[in-house]
Amino acid sequence: MKFGVVVFPGSNCDEDMVYVLRDIMKQETVKLWHKNTDLEGCTHIVLPGGFSYGDYLRSGAIARFSPIMEQVIKHAENGGFVFGVCNGFQILCESGLLPGALLHNNSRKFICKNVYIKAQNHQTVLTASVPDKALKIPIAHGEGKYYADAETIAALNKNGQVIFRYCDANGQITDEANPNGAIENIAGICNAGKNVFGMMPHPERAADPNLGNEDGRFLFESILKASLVGA
Repeated sequence: MKFGVVVFPGSNCDEDMVYVLRDIMKQETVKLWHKNTDLEGCTHIVLPGGFSYGDYLRSGAIARFSPIMEQVIKHAENGGFVFGVCNGFQILCESGLLPGALLHNNSRKFICKNVYIKAQNHQTVLTASVPDKALKIPIAHGEGKYYADAETIAALNKNGQVIFRYCDANGQITDEANPNGAIENIAGICNAGKNVFGMMPHPERAADPNLGNEDGRFLFESILKASLVGA
């Protein structure tokens, strides 16, 4: 198992992700510059948060055309693990690896705060070991409102592709708990093959005991456990 964290111009959560994967989870981890065309033998690819290319045009629109994305797309199409967080989620949607789009928050303001999310499907690599309770995970985005047409939403629900929804501290999925106006409180989804994942909240910012919150660590532990079972 080897993790590759892709770094785009404007990425600012790459170091956080590398720290959690390498220093906390004790996994072999390398950075992959966006101009690379080699995944360096990485089995698990992560697209971190930030503002790739300054979010020009729209978030993730330019990063989708970075040279390394051709290899990331091939990796995903071959069943390889790909995980995008925040800007990474936006890039995956722009790349067509995940359906839908991330729109401006209803408030039209950048939101940076702790929110609660709850796993909706425990049959994926990312969520298999996540407890059935509200997890406190921070968000930091201006374009985090997940949107897709009715047909796509119906397919996501039918196929178990909605992996997280925003909820309150008690795990109740309510309009009040929705921080950005995302349709059906959707905070994260996966593809039909359940090997490509995207979410707006930042689990890497809630995985260190020094921060007083390790709820995000459940996701990383789930990835490792599932990978060991499949080895």
